[in-house]
Amino acid sequence: EDPVVRGSYTQLTSSQWHSLYPKASLDEVQKAPILIESIKAAYDQYPDVRYVLLGSSQLLLLQKVRESLAGRCTIFDMYPLTLPELQTSSWSDKIQMSFWQKLLKQQTPDFYPSFLMDPRMAAKKAAWDYLLRFGGYPALVDEELTDQERYQWLNNYVRTYLERDIRDLASFRDLEPFVKLQHSFALQTAQTLNASTLSRNLGISAKTVQHYLEYLNISYQALTLPSWSRNQNKRLTKAPKVHLLDMGVLQAVLRKHGGLTGAEFESAVVSELYKQAKNILANASFYHLRTLDGREVDLLVELENGYFAFEIKMASNISKTDARHLLKLEEFLDKPLIHAFVLSNDNTTRQITDKITAVHTAMFLG
Repeated sequence: EDPVVRGSYTQLTSSQWHSLYPKASLDEVQKAPILIESIKAAYDQYPDVRYVLLGSSQLLLLQKVRESLAGRCTIFDMYPLTLPELQTSSWSDKIQMSFWQKLLKQQTPDFYPSFLMDPRMAAKKAAWDYLLRFGGYPALVDEELTDQERYQWLNNYVRTYLERDIRDLASFRDLEPFVKLQHSFALQTAQTLNASTLSRNLGISAKTVQHYLEYLNISYQALTLPSWSRNQNKRLTKAPKVHLLDMGVLQAVLRKHGGLTGAEFESAVVSELYKQAKNILANASFYHLRTLDGREVDLLVELENGYFAFEIKMASNISKTDARHLLKLEEFLDKPLIHAFVLSNDNTTRQITDKITAVHTAMFLG
């Protein structure tokens, strides 16, 4: 990050990169896009060089980086820690796949009749409760930290993100509109996007709302779910749904501790499903589905051979009524429904229909 040190590297020729740094790791590389041109030139001239480029944003979504590294790189998105990762006791421990990841790998896990029968219940529940309170940033898992120190770290992170990371992505003369929009998305997490209403309330253009949302997506702060709308015979909403990705950051933005709302719980679950799929490089696309007459599916995950569908409830007592939006869902879809799940805080596993199962969230994701 030191601009003086950074400048010395930008002066290196391809042959100097090859001779001095044939293998190197460069952190926060988005701060010096010119370095990417140098690395591209070195790789094109000396294909045996190897570089790891790290950054606090999704580098390949930045146009200059995308154009320079197209066809020359492998991309690994590093999201906050997931539930299986949080259950390890050291960085060298083997990470066990969750039920969800096994399903994505086309395995068929056996769900316990009750979460209380899961031999790893205590570890899963502790990790899930932690994730809902503090999120998944690695720096916070230090057991010597107090809860207050974790909250302070998250507050500092939000401030650092605004003062440093977001300025790397966009040249803001005034951060106040972005701060207000970030706060609005935190308040309205798991809601469909209405750019016109947001622009009117915040005094900025709808185009600016879209740009700011793109910055939140690029910097791993938000996940925008497109609306599934392939059925031309059904009246489906086309508005995307926005989820903040990390509950610790969301609560820091809102300056609150604990006590999640139903919408925040939904975002936590959707985020975890998404991160776990990304971690195993699953070829999966994520959508939400909503009809104009009020039928809504919180999450629809498309695989090559069909869909998984999810209804997310914070309730601890689930009935068939909670699965009503999942019933006859196949009538909407262009591929088979592999299975649908109601994820909640209910300890009892319930087979609602042959294709709909209610499962405790921590058992499914842990």
